[in-house]
This record gives sequence, structure tokens and C-alpha cells, in this order.
Amino acid sequence: MDLFNSALGKNITFLRPAFFIISGFIGIPNIKYYYAFLFFVYIISVLANTAVMAAIYLDHNLRTPKYIAVFNLALVDLLGNSAMVPKVLDIFLFNHPHISYNDCLTFLFFYYVFLSMQALNLVALSYDRVMAIVYPLHYQLKVTHKFMFCLIASFWVFVIIVVLIATGLLTRLSFCESVVIKSFFCDHGQIYRLACNDYTPSDITAWILLVLILWLPLTIVLLSYLSIGYALAKVATFRERMKGFKTCTAHLSLVAIYFLPILITFTLGANIEPNARIINLSLTSVFPPMLNPIIYVLQTQEIKESLKRSTSLGAELS
Repeated sequence: MDLFNSALGKNITFLRPAFFIISGFIGIPNIKYYYAFLFFVYIISVLANTAVMAAIYLDHNLRTPKYIAVFNLALVDLLGNSAMVPKVLDIFLFNHPHISYNDCLTFLFFYYVFLSMQALNLVALSYDRVMAIVYPLHYQLKVTHKFMFCLIASFWVFVIIVVLIATGLLTRLSFCESVVIKSFFCDHGQIYRLACNDYTPSDITAWILLVLILWLPLTIVLLSYLSIGYALAKVATFRERMKGFKTCTAHLSLVAIYFLPILITFTLGANIEPNARIINLSLTSVFPPMLNPIIYVLQTQEIKESLKRSTSLGAELS
């Protein structure tokens, strides 16, 4: 962050606190049970995502371009929850609400990187569905291992750069009054609004990121499904249309689970009540990573068959 500051200006002094205080929920009794519930969801998420990644890695039948994106989604879910939940539990269950300035920015960086990658993973999966249904004859040529690796890698680079810029801009702020963050983690919007100097660049960046990381991916996904719907409408029989649509149900479920609550939270911004924001963001952070692998196991025949083969093999070996 010092390199970022020196690049933007010299001999500028910013007032940075030694620590921030994460307030968490305000005025809600027995809230520790809620954090214990988050821990339970986290454990399920770790086990489920690990199982999906193991199935894809061990089963050669699943080493297709589509499952590169599915593997990356499971990895992002696992890393995202692991970056967030243990720290939240340490803050609130073990009563460590003070977090150092640098640790807070690091926490923020990783949280938003993984949260943003979830959205872009859904874009990669929507591209796979478009090519499979709208352009089936070109699927093998257009959706290759190399292309999917490059697409996922470009998403990682893009997200890391934009979140690094947003985090770097926070180091240009002075905090001379309150250091209490009214959230359950180092929330970008809550931090820059505590600044006593001009935080317009951070505010503008927050809205730009909202468009680039949330609204634009959602728009691409919706346009993808409009083209899929149009292609399926031209299919002769209802049974064939439903067969084509069924291949999209897992992905559509993930899109709804991820985008609906998070768009409400970030679009309302400072207008949402702090406790409501915490509930919404915390559930959005832990539930999709838990549900994503479960949905793929229940609705994707290839993964179900792979897990059955693994279970049968394990039983035979034992």
C-alpha cells in the first residue's frame, strides 16, 4: 500500500488508526447463536466443495471445459468462506472486535476478490450453456480447455486489479473520528464513509465496481438466457425444449441464489439498516458457497455418477 501512496502523491500525510472496531449486530440478544449457525454452514460448505473438487480432479470423465469453471467455482467458494467465516468467528465468538488497520484492508481485499469471482464464474458457466444449446455444432471448437483456462485466468487478473485499486484508494483516507465499522467484517462502504477527508474517489469506485462486478455479469447472464430461450423456442417438441432447459437449471439456481440478495444490499448502499445489511451480506457470503456444490450434485448427472462410482470403489476397497 505504501507503493500505491507514493505513486499517487508525495509528502502527503494521512491519519490512519492503529485499529478498527467491528461492531457486528447492534441490540440483538443471543446473537452468538447466529454466528454458531454460520460456523455450521461453513463446515458443510467446506465438505461439499471439497467433495466436488475431488470428484472433478479424480474422474477423467469430468475433465471437460465446463468443469474447469465448476472446479474454479468450488475453489472460490471454499477460499471465500475460509477467508471470511473463521475471522468473523474470532471477532464475535471469542470477543476480538479490534482489528489492525493493515489486517482490516487485507481482510477486505480477499473478501471482495472471492465474492467478485463468484459472479464472474457464473458468466463463464453461462457462456458454456449458450454454446452448448444455441451453437451445439460449434461447441467442441469454441469451448476448449485452453479457452476456459484463459477465460478464468483473465477473470482472476481483472478482479484482483480492480479490488486492489479500491483497497488502495482507502489508504488515501484519513480517519480522525470514529473507527467503528458497522458491519460484521471490514466492509468497503462502511470504512470509506468513516473518513474525515474527501472520500469521493472511493465512493465513485464503489459504484463503478458495483456495475463491473455485479450488474454487468448479471446483464450478460440474462442476455445469455434470452438467446437460450429463443433457441429453445424454435425446437420442434416440448419434450426436447424441456430437455435443453433442464441442463440450465443448476446454473439458473446459482444465479438466483447469488445475485438477488447481494444486488439488493449493494444497490441500497448506505440506505439499508445496519443489522439488515449484516444479515443479508453474511447469509449471501455463506449460503451460496454451501448450496452451489449441493445444487450441482443434485442437478448434474455427471457429478452424481462420479460420486456414485467413487463411493462404490471405496466400498470395494474396504
